[in-house]
Amino acid sequence: MEVAYLINQYPKTSHSFIRREILALEKAGVRVHRTAMRGWDAELVDPEDIAEQKQTYYLLKGGAVPLVSATAKQLFRNPKKFWAAARQSLRMMRKSDRSPAVHAITLAEACLQAEHLAEVGAQHIHAHFGTNSAEVAMLTSMLSGIPYSFTVHGPDEFDAPRFMKLGDKVHHAKFVAAISDFCASQIYRWAEFADWGKIRIVRCGLDPAYVLEPSPAPIYPRRLVTVGRLGGQKGHWLLVQAAALLKQRGVDFELVLVGDGELRPDIEGLIAREGLGDTVTITGWASGDEVRHQILAARAMILTSFAEGLPVVIMEAYALGRPVLATEIAAIPELVREGETGWLFSAGSVEAAAAAMLRCLEAPDVACADMGRRGQALVRERHNLDQEAAYLASLFREQSISR
Repeated sequence: MEVAYLINQYPKTSHSFIRREILALEKAGVRVHRTAMRGWDAELVDPEDIAEQKQTYYLLKGGAVPLVSATAKQLFRNPKKFWAAARQSLRMMRKSDRSPAVHAITLAEACLQAEHLAEVGAQHIHAHFGTNSAEVAMLTSMLSGIPYSFTVHGPDEFDAPRFMKLGDKVHHAKFVAAISDFCASQIYRWAEFADWGKIRIVRCGLDPAYVLEPSPAPIYPRRLVTVGRLGGQKGHWLLVQAAALLKQRGVDFELVLVGDGELRPDIEGLIAREGLGDTVTITGWASGDEVRHQILAARAMILTSFAEGLPVVIMEAYALGRPVLATEIAAIPELVREGETGWLFSAGSVEAAAAAMLRCLEAPDVACADMGRRGQALVRERHNLDQEAAYLASLFREQSISR
């Protein structure tokens, strides 16, 4: 089975779950051709990402000439299919938040992708995210006749489903993979009822070897850790304010922020103004091994996100036997269960975050350990990478047979 994976930017530090899925698919007997729009010039640290970069075909790497040439070839060789794709591209422009020029480039990317897939012999196209990559996959399918599917993660797809014509992308796809039950529910909202049967739950997974059992006790039992990009969606500003509230109340604890991003200077400024220099630490960018070390060193992990799909880092924390505190949004309650595997609190509330942190810090050590073990069992059951990759491979093969 030959499948072309299409991602807007690949490899990318925050997309390591896609790399793991690709490698698991190859282990399951699927040959994966990596294609992306961007990423050939990305500065990478992880050796596995560097290796993936060398295997990826980039649609925009050659500039305008290959795009124009591919578009002309599609127009003259397959005029009927080309104009069908062009009409769909015009439909995508209506009430879009992207300019007509960007949509025209997207059609050109699809023409070049169709040319490339004919060379490599791909039988199926699979895009990650229902955004630009899914549009390129849809148009490529119309040009080439190769069926396509895509994985929806959220929250970006659900912020502007009408602008990105999510329903159209579902309609033309052979199937759509949703990473959670909540994700599936949001696709149902924007897809035609006749297309609901295309939606399949394919969860993000962890390598079973990542699970650590038995899990060691935390090195720093009064430490909480958060992992994520220091950007607006993750709510680090609110988390630091919650930490300041606990500090004012005389609570003894540490907080480690693992990650980097555009808001780091602002967050560092807030830490300084609140006098939290001896309580809150920012590590900056961290490798997968460092993230694992930081989670294991802490009592629990906390996420104050305002918008999410289902963070893989929650699965990682549970795999290592650590409970999780998180905002009660999107698919997070599917894994973080109040009083069973962790603590849930309202998004956007400093008081609610501080109260959850205090509940965790005051809980008996044995209770935290039990929550971590229950979370670990949930990850074993629902987020086994090999199991999910085998299911996804079976969906690809079904589409190949149905052709």
